[in-house]
Amino acid sequence: MSEPGSGVTGPGEPDERVLDGVIAEEMGEEIIDSLRRVRHAEETRYRAEHPGEGLRERKRRLTRHLIADAATAMFASRGFDAVKVSEIADRANVSMKTLYNYFPTKESMVLDDADELIESLAAALRDRQAGTSITDAFVGALEASMHEFDLLDDELAAYVATTFAAMVKQTPALHAHWLEIQDRLARLAAEQLALQAGTDPADPQPTVAGWALAGLVQVDMDSRARHIRAGRRGAQLRDAVAGDVRQAAELLETGLASLSRGTQTGGRNGPA
Repeated sequence: MSEPGSGVTGPGEPDERVLDGVIAEEMGEEIIDSLRRVRHAEETRYRAEHPGEGLRERKRRLTRHLIADAATAMFASRGFDAVKVSEIADRANVSMKTLYNYFPTKESMVLDDADELIESLAAALRDRQAGTSITDAFVGALEASMHEFDLLDDELAAYVATTFAAMVKQTPALHAHWLEIQDRLARLAAEQLALQAGTDPADPQPTVAGWALAGLVQVDMDSRARHIRAGRRGAQLRDAVAGDVRQAAELLETGLASLSRGTQTGGRNGPA
């Protein structure tokens, strides 16, 4: 297997230029340069954080991202249900078997970084330092994933906030897949919290805490789409989203009683 971007590809192997051609055809040439800048920055960051990654693993990871980008562009352009997996395999120059080796389901091609996000958030709870609250550890991990905000130009930001977000929300299969991801995260969080507390993960407290933490990921996603639509970019976007997530996390720290008090003091019309 040749490394994506090398310009050299063997039989049945994806090529970055070919897959970028698919994206350009589906979504327009203007988005390619933006996407390449994001890829380069993300790759530089990832390799710095994972110096022990082997060449085979790196090639597989890069190829997986290339296929996911092309598939998502096809879905966004024509609709998730209108694109067949066989067409994606054909345009990516891989067999169906190879494609399913990378992606167990069609839905996983869209939310392809979910496993990495879940692991990073679970690790934040698992490795939480003494004196660090549960929400601070979790929110800190979420904020660490916001570095990509600095890379979004107008074209790519508009795609993230409108086309992609709408596709996930409005496509039943993708929405169900997103709920499954949240369920996995909630269960992993509950397991970690129960382990630290010496209780059963099925007990009420770790269960509801796990779901509450998973809800912060939804707040993050909704917030970034809203602030991008409002025109925020870069550090301004990152700070706005982080502020929303931390505001939601404060509610978890103080409990629902604080929400009731805030509603009462804010009057019938709510806060100004």
